[in-house]
Amino acid sequence: MSGHSKWSTIKHKKGVTDAKRSKVFSRITKAIMVAVQNGDIDPEMNSALKLAIDQAKKANMPKDNIERAMKKGSGDTDTRIEEVTYEGMGPGGAAMIIVCATDNTNRALTEVKTALKKNNGKFVPSGSVSFQFDYVGYISLEPKNSEDTELAAIELGAEDVIEEEKALIIITKPTELHNILKGIEKEAQTIHEARLIYNPTQTVALNDTDKDIYRALYDIIEDLDDVTEIFDNVKRH
Repeated sequence: MSGHSKWSTIKHKKGVTDAKRSKVFSRITKAIMVAVQNGDIDPEMNSALKLAIDQAKKANMPKDNIERAMKKGSGDTDTRIEEVTYEGMGPGGAAMIIVCATDNTNRALTEVKTALKKNNGKFVPSGSVSFQFDYVGYISLEPKNSEDTELAAIELGAEDVIEEEKALIIITKPTELHNILKGIEKEAQTIHEARLIYNPTQTVALNDTDKDIYRALYDIIEDLDDVTEIFDNVKRH
């Protein structure tokens, strides 16, 4: 068992506000479509889809919207969503991995490049910053019993288990995320998140000026329609 760790600094998915609700719905729709495209249409056989549907319900997405997204993902329409990853640099050594889900990769690339260029950032080729991150599976849950859940996760092949306030963080190999999630579900009171993440191997501390510049850059990129997540190496504590 690890103590307080780097995992607690991971940027969580965007919160739901009334002003951003339609954007949140759009991003969840894409997550559902990608999950169906890459797996079974039955949520019980597709952990990624089940989690996306759970997120949709938590965001109060109408059932019709969920069903339409599943239908689109199953190939009932010509729309196909692709997941793409871009890399960027910000002030003070800030390294960014920008994840998009899009039906038009050319548009997504242009928008990310433009946002970086116009807001004190720099678009960099693939591999320029990703070597500074570990790509892993990440599960956050509220356990029924912490000790039992930790032992079960280790037996299932988890790389690490970290205890945080009212939650357990389980780290897996990327290829083992769905298997461990499926095996651990019965031990969980609530599963908060399960996804693949880029976690920085080291963080950088920005000075006050660079913090303000970076926050503005981050917010502008985060607001792009095709952007679903941003991972960075910026220290937040």
